[in-house]
Amino acid sequence: MSDAPEVPPFRAFSATMRVDALISDWRAALEPEHSTEEKERELYGQAFEAYLEGDYGFGVWCWHECDRLTNAFSGSVREVTRVLGPGRYFGFSHRRAVADRVQLDRVYRPRKGDMSTPRTDAVILPQYQLLCAYLVRARAGDAKAKAQLEIAIGEQADRRRADAFFRHFETFQRLLERPAAPAIPPVAAAPTAAATATAPADPPARPRRRKSS
Repeated sequence: MSDAPEVPPFRAFSATMRVDALISDWRAALEPEHSTEEKERELYGQAFEAYLEGDYGFGVWCWHECDRLTNAFSGSVREVTRVLGPGRYFGFSHRRAVADRVQLDRVYRPRKGDMSTPRTDAVILPQYQLLCAYLVRARAGDAKAKAQLEIAIGEQADRRRADAFFRHFETFQRLLERPAAPAIPPVAAAPTAAATATAPADPPARPRRRKSS
């Protein structure tokens, strides 16, 4: 049985500025003599606990951190788990829950030449996570999200090879769109001994006696 925690009930979706500020404070408080992996494990653990308390903004950070390490370890989930600790890998069910809760009107998407500063309540998502959020809504029948997904994927195609994170969206897409497992038909009850017992044969008919004339 897996020791991965259940997806926590949604409580809040902290803005990126709040998450980044707390992560920065936690990073500054780490013991300097610890190894790089120990620091990463401790920092990730604090963010993961905040996510388990229901703050999905920290889930976004954990999601990206998992994929950053996955890229660094050439796709080895075993190595990522070794660094982060057992049961802390940010798996598909957690990603789907977070993607489903992203408030698209709070996502900051700069355009070319845009020099403005994001709002303090904005959420800044890596492009592949935004694609996941679009995909979840498109699958639920949101026509606008479907159009945004098609446009975003078209833009991504030009730089796909240069984006090491795009394959994580493709994996998410495969898992989200895989067909549901067929229903297992109920097993027929075994016949009882009484039902399988051979019924006694009818006795042979006795020949009728002919009357004498």
